[in-house]
Amino acid sequence: MYREDYINSLRTELLGMVRDYLTPVAVKYGYSEVPLETNIKWRPLVLFLGNYSSGKSTLINEFLGAEIQATGQAPTDDSFTVITYDESADKSDEIRITEERDGKFLLNDPEYPFESLKKHGQRFAAHFRLKKVNSPFLKTLAIIDTPGMLDSITERDRGYRYQEIIGDLAQIADLVLVLFDPHKAGTVREAHESLRETLPAKTFEDRVLFVLNRIDECASLDDLIRVYGTLCWNLSQMTGRKDIPMIRLTYSPNAAVSTPVSPDRDTGYLRYLENQREEIREAILEAPRHRLDHLATFVETHGERLSHFLEGLANYRRRLRIFRAKHVFVGVVVSLLAGAAAVGGAMLSGLLPGPDPVIMGAGGGGVALIVFLLWMTLFQKFFKGRFHRRQMKNLDNLTPLENQTRRDSWEAVRDLVARYLEKTRGRYSYGDVRRNYSVVRMVYDKGSREIREALNELAAGGHTPVPGPAPEKDAPAGEVRAEAAAN
Repeated sequence: MYREDYINSLRTELLGMVRDYLTPVAVKYGYSEVPLETNIKWRPLVLFLGNYSSGKSTLINEFLGAEIQATGQAPTDDSFTVITYDESADKSDEIRITEERDGKFLLNDPEYPFESLKKHGQRFAAHFRLKKVNSPFLKTLAIIDTPGMLDSITERDRGYRYQEIIGDLAQIADLVLVLFDPHKAGTVREAHESLRETLPAKTFEDRVLFVLNRIDECASLDDLIRVYGTLCWNLSQMTGRKDIPMIRLTYSPNAAVSTPVSPDRDTGYLRYLENQREEIREAILEAPRHRLDHLATFVETHGERLSHFLEGLANYRRRLRIFRAKHVFVGVVVSLLAGAAAVGGAMLSGLLPGPDPVIMGAGGGGVALIVFLLWMTLFQKFFKGRFHRRQMKNLDNLTPLENQTRRDSWEAVRDLVARYLEKTRGRYSYGDVRRNYSVVRMVYDKGSREIREALNELAAGGHTPVPGPAPEKDAPAGEVRAEAAAN
């Protein structure tokens, strides 16, 4: 009981750090369109991806214990379906869908972490839905089933940006299952793009689990070996990894019994193979236990990226200040020279009857003032525009990229920095950026470290909290809160 309370307090602390210190900065500068904690405040999520015939729906149905998702050889469901537990359902009822809601409900209800998906438009909302099910399997997690990946379809055909949605869902998922079947072992175009670009940019390798499903449909052991080798080769090309990721082998015993076996198929090899369906089930049920680690990673990742984002903005604004100071200095020099030249020209041309200091000063000062005003309006606008274009062209020079970690972090925020600079053209406070940078960096450097230490202690079984609520200053990130508030 105490351990569970401590876990809940850690989770609350993590969410509080994000809500109080990262979200205000992220929303203010356009790093995120919605509060960051929106993505992590709900229950653990497991995302199912795969070809349209890879057996996702069958696998989900078996885990849930009922026919919740439509199944079939051809594409049967083109919706993104969130399947979650119905707390209010009668536990004695047979497992069934107790409630269904449409995408507009899901996107607008603050209980769910999908507000950021509104940007994908009405067509996506029409292919997004919620199913509440009274299956005990869903008590501690939720499942997201996705439309099967295809080869010939385009995003124009779908009416929404499929890869962007997959990426947004993968970013908030605690586990991503990618299923393949023997008939299309990783050759589908959308699968290639997802594994090559989308998932590496939005999630971590240790959260992705590869499954070769429906292996009972291989004609023989030789056929299975050929399919497995083909999938390994395709994965090495799609993921860009030198090592071959582990691939679970599985099939549905129920489907195998109900499907007639053709005379030319020899499925006797199945008795020599372990059906890893139960292993996959356990991996899914482990998702809630990894939730705290993932929340800590979320704080670390966004703390690092947001601080890098602010660093880029601060460096741009600092350079703009230096440029303006130099420009003002040059303007003053040019104005004084113009004033002196005007006075000298007037004297040489005889316009001035004599070296009268008052007239010379008034005339030269007037010319200098006019030139300075022209310089600060017309010329400054031109040179500032050229400065901005030069900075945007060499955006990578805004921040040191001395190692791969820095390069990865910058790659994640580079477009956001460019978008904000194009929008503001440098019209934001350098002091505010620096202060916000200090707060975010404090959360990243100190807060995430203290949370990791608490998680390590928890994993080692070394923490035995006493009964009763602890004061906030004793919380893992309490000191960070005080320091960040002071900044």
